Amino acid sequence: MFKNLFKKNQAQQILAPLNGEIKALEEVPDPVFSEKMMGEGIAIVPAEGKIVSPIDGEIVQVPDTKHAVGMVGKDGTEILIHIGLETVELKGEGFTPKVQTGDKVTVGQPLMEFDLEYIQEHAKDVITPIVITNSANSGKHYTMTNENEAKAGETVIITVSEK
Repeated sequence: MFKNLFKKNQAQQILAPLNGEIKALEEVPDPVFSEKMMGEGIAIVPAEGKIVSPIDGEIVQVPDTKHAVGMVGKDGTEILIHIGLETVELKGEGFTPKVQTGDKVTVGQPLMEFDLEYIQEHAKDVITPIVITNSANSGKHYTMTNENEAKAGETVIITVSEK
């Protein structure tokens, strides 16, 4: 009778995967992200070339081009961290993955290092979208942070809750 009385509706917190300036996804100069074609999210202009895990979960994709990391949280939330814009064209140059598909990860664990200067020089933009790729049909609500600066593994950038 009382088992659901004390059960809290736990919201999933997605922490910043990198240090830098937080921007609304709508500010990303690429319609695939700004028009949320891939899903809800937020973006960060990186201050340094290190990506850490924003959640506890599993790595589901590190493309051969190494420009992104796809992961899924324990609650089923699918997250794509896309380093820079049009970075697939770099064919992996400047990226050093620290994980591979199938790895279990915890918040703050290093996922990727990248050469920020190289990407600034050779890609369209360094802005890094963090997108919930299954947000359209998840039945969940996403609240973006009002913070301006992200500290990797510490700043909550997105809160996922039941509708």
